[in-house]
Amino acid sequence: MKTAVVYWSGTGNTEAMAQAVAQGMTDAGAEAVLLTPDQVQAGDLNAYDAIAFGCPAMGSEVLEEMEFQPMFDACKRSLSGKRTALFGSYGWGDGQWMRSWEKDCDDAGLNLVCESVVCAEAPDETALEACRALGKALAA
Repeated sequence: MKTAVVYWSGTGNTEAMAQAVAQGMTDAGAEAVLLTPDQVQAGDLNAYDAIAFGCPAMGSEVLEEMEFQPMFDACKRSLSGKRTALFGSYGWGDGQWMRSWEKDCDDAGLNLVCESVVCAEAPDETALEACRALGKALAA
């Protein structure tokens, strides 16, 4: 199975989560690739069986607006039927950005196959283990 982890990280927290998701995918026997938004064009994701998207909360609890949001908006309509999952970290608030993102995915017909993983600030071992489990579930 070919899988991808597409993420944006400003401080390294979401990047650490992305690496744990990819580790879970490879532990499950999948081929996994890490990609940042500047490496993704809308049609590129058709090559993957499952895709995890990671983005931290920014500003007033929104996705990163310069790179990640435009890339995700361009891709999301072509992801119908693909196994997808979401993850990310936040520094304030209560995770509203993730609930909004999940609703956006639902509205676009995305198949979120497992519960999203969120953590406050830097991921601790519990959060990283949840990311590995997400990767395994996505690649199963």
